[in-house]
Amino acid sequence: MNVLVTGASSGIGEALAVVSAREGADKLFLCGRDEARLAAVSGKCRALGAQVFARVVDVTDAAAVKTWLADCDAQGPLELVLSNAGVATGRETSENVKKTFAVNVGGNLNVVLGAVDLFRAKPEGRRVRQIAITASIAGYAPLATCPAYAGTKAAMKSWGLSLRGMLKREGIRVNVVCPGFVRSRITDRNLCPMPFFMEAEKAAEIILARLRKNVGLVAFPWPMRLAVWFLSAIPWRLAEFVSGLLPEKNRDNRCPF
Repeated sequence: MNVLVTGASSGIGEALAVVSAREGADKLFLCGRDEARLAAVSGKCRALGAQVFARVVDVTDAAAVKTWLADCDAQGPLELVLSNAGVATGRETSENVKKTFAVNVGGNLNVVLGAVDLFRAKPEGRRVRQIAITASIAGYAPLATCPAYAGTKAAMKSWGLSLRGMLKREGIRVNVVCPGFVRSRITDRNLCPMPFFMEAEKAAEIILARLRKNVGLVAFPWPMRLAVWFLSAIPWRLAEFVSGLLPEKNRDNRCPF
């Protein structure tokens, strides 16, 4: 299978690339923002036998993303697109909030819509046409500790699941991934409790196994999924109270996920 991964230079993206290579991906197309880290990940994947094509790409640059997707598809018809690039907000300043929406929403739109266009234009030569969008458990309910981050992840969760229903009739699979606390450069800075913390490679194994089964909403671990579902289901005033009790991560980044 030919697999494309955005945000592949660290965290879940890096793990998705490595596990895909270990599980026999034919060609891996990787992008990230840090050239050195991306090169290191590419080396790991090549050592596992995958053919790797890596490029530094800013997913908020729609023209660059379109060109990159076309170049990748020309080298090997894309079959699984893992739209994984994302950032945490940090302090909720105007600049940080706009950057969070630009990457977490705008960047995903550029990648997903570009992939859909390719899949529609050239359906032949692909064993599967599948797109997975990484959202977060934080997207289940409003969180006072990270309004922008929670908002962007909620947007991707809702849009992705809606898109799944629309594209199903065309034979294009869309899946939404909502992980809890997974090791990354972001969680490495956390000072708050992180229940059910998971290593990135374990998370990637879960994600890829469920994508093979075409599970629409890949949300884990289940205790956290249950907790945030409950938070989204209870009356708003009670949910607002509970949200206000959540601990800060640290002085610079209040988001609990």
